Amino acid sequence: MKIEVNNPAVNQLPVDRGPKQVANGSVVGTQGATEDRTTLVSDSYSVQSLTSQALSSPEVRQAKVDALRQSVSGGEYQVDPTKIAGAIIDHGDA
Repeated sequence: MKIEVNNPAVNQLPVDRGPKQVANGSVVGTQGATEDRTTLVSDSYSVQSLTSQALSSPEVRQAKVDALRQSVSGGEYQVDPTKIAGAIIDHGDA
């Protein structure tokens, strides 16, 4: 969406910058309030914990890679087309 600030129609729109309170379902202007406030709260401990956990995990699960490599080279790895099709359909929504 593009907003053109030089458009004369935009400059004629009424702008009410005063803070409002809602009381009993109707909007009421407040007197004396001079600023709006927003507070964002995050659980920084959880974020730090998850970050360190992600950074400490290996990028490649080498044991799984080695096991798959051995099954493929030994001719033991079997591909199930139904599972592959289901996975494609399930991940198509993501």
